[in-house]
Amino acid sequence: MNKDEFLEELKKINVKLTKLQLEQLDKYYNLLLEWNKKINLTRITEEKEVYLKHFYDSITLIKAINLNQNLNICDIGTGAGFPGIVLKIVFSNLNITLVDALNKRIEFLKLVINELKLKNIEAIHDRAENFIRNNRNKYDLITCRAVSKLNIISELCIPGLKINGYFIPMKANIDDEIKNIEFLDKLNSKLERIISFKLPIENSIRNLVVIKKIKDINIMYPRSYDKIIKKPLK
Repeated sequence: MNKDEFLEELKKINVKLTKLQLEQLDKYYNLLLEWNKKINLTRITEEKEVYLKHFYDSITLIKAINLNQNLNICDIGTGAGFPGIVLKIVFSNLNITLVDALNKRIEFLKLVINELKLKNIEAIHDRAENFIRNNRNKYDLITCRAVSKLNIISELCIPGLKINGYFIPMKANIDDEIKNIEFLDKLNSKLERIISFKLPIENSIRNLVVIKKIKDINIMYPRSYDKIIKKPLK
């Protein structure tokens, strides 16, 4: 996906970028390349691939929720900043917290935030379960991109939502993961819908899993990660 194709595809989902936003994305891409030589941020480095599989893909979250409103968002396991950094560039109104367990990635994200002069965004070095335990009932929206199985990541994320807030993991194939979603009852949440579509050009499958938190969740969740892995919710 070259930059012209990128802009054309964004128009189809009602997103229009300013010159500044395009410059910020370009600078982000160059920083990503530079830092990827030092630490493993992404195996996708070709510009056309980054614009499609990282930048455009991150923005598709707008298919599931109106990102033009003032939302307090947490991106768990953000890695190199997808989707969080991209969302902040494109939707400056958002208040975003990026969380990752690897401090070197957080150092990179802090540099990006500073270099791009982004406001109302922070990068936190912490494990997901620790961060969410200390930030319960705080966010309007929590998202993550290609992070763990649905029953595992749901327990790690949903307790951090406000009541009526949304957890929207961004995933590829989810057929096996949604066969049994009764575990959401334990998290006082419900699956509202799944938005499935194909990425332009390469036609790979993408899914936005829209989960709504209905009421307060037992304080025992999230459990420690080792307990979650040993005995995932069913």
